[in-house]
Amino acid sequence: MKRAAGALREADVPFLLGGGMAGWARGGPPTDHDVDFFLIERDAERGLAALADAGFRTQRPPEGWLLKAWDGDVLVDLIFRPSGGPVDEGYFQRAEEIEVVSQPLLVASIEDVLATKLLAMTEQEPHYGPVLELARALREQVDWDALRERVAAAPFGAAFLTLAERLEIAPSQPPGLRLAPHVGRTPGQERHAPSRRSRGVESSLDG
Repeated sequence: MKRAAGALREADVPFLLGGGMAGWARGGPPTDHDVDFFLIERDAERGLAALADAGFRTQRPPEGWLLKAWDGDVLVDLIFRPSGGPVDEGYFQRAEEIEVVSQPLLVASIEDVLATKLLAMTEQEPHYGPVLELARALREQVDWDALRERVAAAPFGAAFLTLAERLEIAPSQPPGLRLAPHVGRTPGQERHAPSRRSRGVESSLDG
């Protein structure tokens, strides 16, 4: 992760740390999943070229919503169009600078991390365990109203919210409001003031 982040920064490619690694950087459970970076689509090819110049092996998958690069056996995903809509400036506005593996990185908001995971679920892969574990670990950081606004209309999002409430991870809402849109807010509005934090090193993150 360090080499990939350094290559993108050197090439002036704006990016955010996303996925399970973003949750870990915020104090969540450790992850051995791929390194996910969020980029705006216009910057994705420049990001891939920067990683190629740094010696990464690159790939353009047919799915059309991400690009891939390998540093040995470490896979880096450059995600620009996750489930729920493309990465835009809002992702960057909601992000927070956190020190990760001894370097400052912009880290995606926990609402963006949870929303992209929930909206990517399918009937074939409805794996709630990791996302519930992440939500429980970071529940005090989650803007639950903003998350509900983004995922409540999706079947797997609505099911997650019900599970989170019943498991006392999320605060309960009155029954009449559970699927109603939260009016007058944009994602991340009324969040706590950003602070710079630090997350220590793990050997698997040095790539």
